[in-house]
Amino acid sequence: MSNAEIRGRFVWHELMTTDPQAAGAFYSKVLSWKTQPSGMPDYTLWVAGKTQTGGLMAQPESARQSGAPPSWLVYVGTPDVDATAAAAERLGGKVLKTPADIPGVGRYAVLADPQGAAFAVFKPGATPADGAPSSSDFSWHELATSDQHAALGFYSELFGWSRGPAHDMGPAGTYQLIEHGGAQVGGAYKLMDASKPPHWLTYIRVGSVDKAAAAAKAAGGRVTQGPMEVPGGSRIAQILDPQGGAFAVHEPAKHAAAASAPAEKPAAAPKAPAKAAAPKAPKPAARPAKKKAAAKAKKRPAASKRAAAKKKKSPAKKSAAKRPAARKAAGKKKSAKRPARKK
Repeated sequence: MSNAEIRGRFVWHELMTTDPQAAGAFYSKVLSWKTQPSGMPDYTLWVAGKTQTGGLMAQPESARQSGAPPSWLVYVGTPDVDATAAAAERLGGKVLKTPADIPGVGRYAVLADPQGAAFAVFKPGATPADGAPSSSDFSWHELATSDQHAALGFYSELFGWSRGPAHDMGPAGTYQLIEHGGAQVGGAYKLMDASKPPHWLTYIRVGSVDKAAAAAKAAGGRVTQGPMEVPGGSRIAQILDPQGGAFAVHEPAKHAAAASAPAEKPAAAPKAPAKAAAPKAPKPAARPAKKKAAAKAKKRPAASKRAAAKKKKSPAKKSAAKRPAARKAAGKKKSAKRPARKK
């Protein structure tokens, strides 16, 4: 991927926590991740197989003193870190960590949007093919903010993001989808609790949300929401790790098409039982009638072998031939019964 194509993409995720060792043990029980030394002081890598999925480090002392909880920091790609940092300040954001180089890795800066949500920008350097970083395990990114409209205007200007469909959540306001390059990459909503600071929440893809949530509880974490199904058929759960870091797990819908088109799945869901029930209902009533007709035909003394053969080859003709007699008999029976019913 070229540096021009990386603009606006979520490229790295980093957990800053009060106890890196304990956090490493916790996440390894919940996710299919392990920890690995990075070769840099006080920095650990999350790896899935041979793929680097993110980073782990001790929370900066300044963040601890300010009372900030442990958190996941999202990194967004840019072809020019310095220019992006300057643009963020011009748009009302702040530079929390000035642009700096990571030898052999790339250049980065830590910023805050005008409402106070922290994020980082990153321009990667040359990375080896084996063990190259990947953000594929992180499937969604959610911004909780005090001013949804202003925040999205800031990020759209900075990274070229656009507004996708918006979903009405009733008293909770509107959930605005964020699109980049024609794909939905996240969402934003207005915080209802003014005591909570604006922040980004990362969603990590898992095979089973229920198993991940159970493992998190068993390892000392706390499930704050879910597990539950969301529009489109996916399942999610929001979790706090034992140190207080918030993250979410995401189990994609079983059918990729339904997940990519959330409005289609609820419409299709009720069709299955209707199809199963409708054609089968009349069959039990129709079969006994055929058996009675066959029994009557056998009792008729005038039937010949040739007539029987014709019955098998052309049942429609024979039944048509016998209808007048049957109708007359039925007519007599009905006329005899009607007066009795009127009484």
